[in-house]
Amino acid sequence: MRKSFGTKGVFTAPLPVLLVGTYDENGVANLMNVAWGGQCSEKHMALNLGHERQTLENMRLKKVFTVMFATEETMVQADYVGIVSGLKVHDKVAKSGLTPMRAEMVDAPAFEELPVTLECQLTEVRETSTGEVRIVGEVVNLTADESVLNEKGRVDFDKLHLICFDEATLKYRRIGQVVGNAFVEGNKIRKG
Repeated sequence: MRKSFGTKGVFTAPLPVLLVGTYDENGVANLMNVAWGGQCSEKHMALNLGHERQTLENMRLKKVFTVMFATEETMVQADYVGIVSGLKVHDKVAKSGLTPMRAEMVDAPAFEELPVTLECQLTEVRETSTGEVRIVGEVVNLTADESVLNEKGRVDFDKLHLICFDEATLKYRRIGQVVGNAFVEGNKIRKG
C-alpha cells in the first residue's frame, strides 16, 4: 500500500551539498550552501537561489562563480555558510575557518579545505514564478586536490567523502559504497 503526500514532503535524493563561491566588489570571498542545484548537462551546473542573496549579487557583478562539494570533513563549515547570510555577516568565510584562494580560470574563490572545485562562467539568470532565481553556469575548469585522486588521476569518490542532504529528515548523510557498474548492470536484462 502506498501513501499519498500531495506536494508536502517532495524530495529528490540524494541532494548534493553544493558550496558556491563568489567575490564581491571589494574582492571579499563569499560562500553559500545551495541545496537546490546540480549538474544539468555535461558542462553545465544549475542552481536555484532566493532573490536576496549576496551570492546572487556577486554573480550578477562578476558573471562567474565556483561550485564545490561539501565533505564529511567540512560539514560544519558547510552548514554554517548555509545558515548565515552574507548580506548580514560581511565576512562569514573568515568566521567559517575556510581558507579562500583564487580559482585558476575565473574571478571567484576556491577553498583549500574543499578538494574539488568547478569553475563556472555565468550563462543564464532567470526569475522563476516561485520566487527563486535559476542560475546556469558553464563549467570552464575542474580542479581537484591530489589527495582525492585515484591511480588513474581521476576523482575518487571513496577518498572524497561527499555528503548529501536528506530533505526528509533534515540530516546530512555520507555518500556510500559502490553497488554496481554503470552501463554494465543493465546488460543482465538485455542479454538475458
